[in-house]
Amino acid sequence: MINFVTEESFWELFPEATIGVLTVDGIKPTNQIDPELVARAQKELKRANIVARKWVPNNTISKNEVPAVWREAYRKFKTKHGARCSVENLLKRVLKDNPVGSINPAVDVSNAVSLTYAFPMGVENIDAFVGTFRLAVSEGGDDYLAVGEDTPDPTLPGELAYLDDAGAICRCWNWRDCQRTEATDNTPHCAFIMECIEPNRVNDLHAAIDQMEVFTTEILGAHTTNKDYLTIDHRETPLI
Repeated sequence: MINFVTEESFWELFPEATIGVLTVDGIKPTNQIDPELVARAQKELKRANIVARKWVPNNTISKNEVPAVWREAYRKFKTKHGARCSVENLLKRVLKDNPVGSINPAVDVSNAVSLTYAFPMGVENIDAFVGTFRLAVSEGGDDYLAVGEDTPDPTLPGELAYLDDAGAICRCWNWRDCQRTEATDNTPHCAFIMECIEPNRVNDLHAAIDQMEVFTTEILGAHTTNKDYLTIDHRETPLI
């Protein structure tokens, strides 16, 4: 069994956070999904690009509530220069009238949920995890090779990151994933992770995870193996 553990070093920084976790198995590759369902995923993404405009009413990205909240959060731990929460990158596309485009059904529905509810969404290949999957402040030096890069870039001391026994899985909390656990179109067993750091938005987080579960079941052909919400009083959950 692989467990997801949120460590004390995380809760010292963000005691009011809630982490939504959805694990599923049996995600179909695009060529095995009904074309009508592929089209549905694309339609959901297109709709989400429009809906997300409500999260960025100000033309200056940093003056909108969601990016501002996450930028303040990133000041609490060591980060790479220029690192931003992943949802800010999506919302910036919307703000610049450069909609997030279709990639494949799994990515499309993930981005659709992230845009609709304005939460960061991480997607990881559970079968590539080594040992315990955890969220913690790093001592630095964790092995890491970013998606799309050729040069290793280990974690910094004091950096908040998703980790396992082989290294870092996502740098700067929810900024950028590694190649080793990257979910592709042929990854059936995934963990979808969404973070909420505003207590007044916990109901939105639950709605987002519920919506993701609907999409993974109805569009991707998967089945849920676990759905949970981690808090300071409930810090770990099994992934398989």
